[in-house]
Amino acid sequence: MNVLAIETSCDETAAAVVRDGHEVLGNAVASQIKLHAGYGGVVPELAAREHLRAMDIVVDEALTGAGLAIGAIDAVAVTCGPGLVPALLVGASYAKGLAAARGCPFLGVNHFLAHIYGAFIGKPEILADPEAFPLLALVVSGGHTALVLIDPDGRAHIVGSTLDDAAGEAYDKAAKILGLGYPGGPILDRIAKTGNPKAYDFPRGLTGGAGKPLDPAQRYQFSFSGVKTALLYASKGRTLDDAALADLVASYQQAIIDVLVGKTIRAAAEFDTPTICICGGVACNSQLRAAMGEAAERAGRRFVLAPPKYCTDNAAMVGGIAYHYLARGIVSDFGQSVTARLEQTLGKVPFAPRAHS
Repeated sequence: MNVLAIETSCDETAAAVVRDGHEVLGNAVASQIKLHAGYGGVVPELAAREHLRAMDIVVDEALTGAGLAIGAIDAVAVTCGPGLVPALLVGASYAKGLAAARGCPFLGVNHFLAHIYGAFIGKPEILADPEAFPLLALVVSGGHTALVLIDPDGRAHIVGSTLDDAAGEAYDKAAKILGLGYPGGPILDRIAKTGNPKAYDFPRGLTGGAGKPLDPAQRYQFSFSGVKTALLYASKGRTLDDAALADLVASYQQAIIDVLVGKTIRAAAEFDTPTICICGGVACNSQLRAAMGEAAERAGRRFVLAPPKYCTDNAAMVGGIAYHYLARGIVSDFGQSVTARLEQTLGKVPFAPRAHS
């Protein structure tokens, strides 16, 4: 089954052709980074207009890369949320129109769950292995930081999420505070490589390190507002040379990574998950990838890491997870709406080994 997938949840216009959930035949992404860089963040209305301009281009590029005509497409899938509503509406409207014109199935996909699937593209043997489940996924991006537990029957539970900033947002805001540019994640990752991560003792939010016991209800919750504020005060009124900036950034990044890794490994132990995966845009961070891999190995857990091209927003992950829904006879109607928010109840994912039961 050839699925044409479209992704417009934020500032990437993406299209992909995915065969049978794992074979990415064509994949195209049009970035809007330069458009939004001057604002230090994504402007929803500008993003929507750019999606409209780029949509035909990326769809044609994905089909050309796949070596297929539109007549060879068996279904159309699109991200319907969570995300920026103006941006989502462009992609959803385009996908619905294309599916209606083709007379083929249409499926609206949850962007959050698609990110998890992105870590398993091209790895069907893991998803088919009951021993790999339950699975713990850390979804870490500009909009989300959450731990998701997926049972062998596909039931997905959010066991912890952020109470304020997502980790990616904390990176972007730090870069803005320090005048480093946008997006902040890649910039901070690069600068931190030459710094001393122990130069500053930044707070690790909701880890019980502030002199009082951690509320059990917040055991797997995240908070990055405190470390962001600490960075603001640590840099205020200072002129930083390259070495001092590297130390500051390395220490800030280490504080974030310590929280992400520590809570993930503790959750894996509590829920006895043999497999850990990380996904989302922040999963491109080199230090996070290394630290989580080392911690998972020490804990005796299988570690699944999404390739960088499937960490950031892309349509391949949308087409991949859509195939599994479609293979189980699950389709959407053209009345499906888009949504900005992530629902706490995720339902069942279709790619678990016993999801059909």
